[in-house]
Amino acid sequence: MELILREDVQNLGFKDDIVTVKNGYGRNYLIPQGLAAMATSSAKKVLAENLKQRAHKEKKVVAEATKLADALKQLEIKLTAKTAGGDKLFGSISNIDLAEAIEKAGHAIERKFINIPGGTVKRTGAYTAQIRLHREVIVDLDFEVVSEA
Repeated sequence: MELILREDVQNLGFKDDIVTVKNGYGRNYLIPQGLAAMATSSAKKVLAENLKQRAHKEKKVVAEATKLADALKQLEIKLTAKTAGGDKLFGSISNIDLAEAIEKAGHAIERKFINIPGGTVKRTGAYTAQIRLHREVIVDLDFEVVSEA
């Protein structure tokens, strides 16, 4: 079943992508949730025209995202957390904590665009998170988790 995505769907595609999914997934989840629409020939023509008109605006958005990516690469983020003797944390560090630290540094990024491999961090040390600023701009952000003194 071919569908046109109306919103970004994680592990499937970005807005305005044409994707092929199994019938049940499309009929029972994507279409009722408003995440996708059927990719008929007329819908594909309308989509192509919209993408052509939006291409100019898209360049400006990509330029801003690239500028933000360069600023994020310059950041040095250290998150402090309580530890239980050694390097094991009480609780964990997640994308929420990382989003707050980035916001304190002066850049507002939604937490849903931050991906920490493994989901959460449960030990001290250096880690890398992926931040998706745009479909074409993904930046790797290095951060460190240290214990409270």
